Amino acid sequence: MFTRKPIALLLAGFMALTGTSLAQAGTLESLERERANLLDLMLSGDISMQERQTKISAYQARLVDLERMVLRDKSLVGKNTPVVRSAFANYDLTFLVHASVEKDRLLMDHWFEQLGVTGQNILNARVGRR
Repeated sequence: MFTRKPIALLLAGFMALTGTSLAQAGTLESLERERANLLDLMLSGDISMQERQTKISAYQARLVDLERMVLRDKSLVGKNTPVVRSAFANYDLTFLVHASVEKDRLLMDHWFEQLGVTGQNILNARVGRR
């Protein structure tokens, strides 16, 4: 498995040779990164339920702010990139916290519903190696 340190060193060396710097992430990219971190936390089996709920609450507060920032970001208006089109075409998955509140559902329940995962699907699933 790759570790981040060698990759970071390689990237830093490349940047030093080419004289370039990393671009700043926009609001949409930041939202996607935080949402991915939240989903990873929700699916993690390494922490207790109480600790998970505490961390999810903190992530939800950050996501609410980031979702508002994306919705108000004037630089996204008129952009026709695949990322922007996909983000706004999939409102219920992109703006996960807002959509779950609008539908009066728990965040995880809303996410599973959007993916088409039901309790019965989970119970019927088999653990196996691919």
